[in-house]
Amino acid sequence: MHIEHIAMYVADIEKARLFFMKYFNAASNDGYENKSTHFRSYFLTFEDGARLEIMTHPDIQDMPKALRRTGYAHIAFSVGSQENVDALTRQLKSDGYEVLSDPRTTGDGYYESCIVGIEGNQVEITI
Repeated sequence: MHIEHIAMYVADIEKARLFFMKYFNAASNDGYENKSTHFRSYFLTFEDGARLEIMTHPDIQDMPKALRRTGYAHIAFSVGSQENVDALTRQLKSDGYEVLSDPRTTGDGYYESCIVGIEGNQVEITI
């Protein structure tokens, strides 16, 4: 068994799509739109085959996202090396994204950084 995909609602679907394509090398499908409900989505596929569905709808609510809350906490991307973690973190910071934690080795042995990504959602960058 494996997770087939993870889905997230976003307010600005095009901006979210470009974020994952630019920083995490996602490939996007052509998208889907239900003309009667105005639901839209894209499936983003990453190099290892993992998939993320980003979705939007005119009635979406963008509630504040506390760092520590119930539900899904973050999405983590493995970028292959400490150097890649460092470089991507620097690039995201330079592009205006908030860095929650600079690259470091955590108590459980991960080398990672955490940023506030698209629409206030936390993204972990790890080896």
